[in-house]
Amino acid sequence: MKIVVTYDVSTIDAKGRKRLRNVAKICQNFGIRVQNSVFECVVDSTQYLQLKYQLVDAIDKEEDSLRFYRLGDNYRSKVEHIGVKTALEVEDNLIF
Repeated sequence: MKIVVTYDVSTIDAKGRKRLRNVAKICQNFGIRVQNSVFECVVDSTQYLQLKYQLVDAIDKEEDSLRFYRLGDNYRSKVEHIGVKTALEVEDNLIF
């Protein structure tokens, strides 16, 4: 299933900036960044729970927030991209 993860981490102090880097690293392990605080991930149900629990553990619930949008398996018709930045497909092969 495809999910979209968005987050807002308070960066007013060094701890917040560290949390922000940690949240981004966790998300990068599961998907690709499509905007500053937005990641698209294709995961199974176990991976989704792992991602969710890791992120919940990484944030300060009094200062930060997370959002998970579950688009399901038929997500291609639900996502539309308009604008300059080229959209990458999470499931495409990457060649280095």
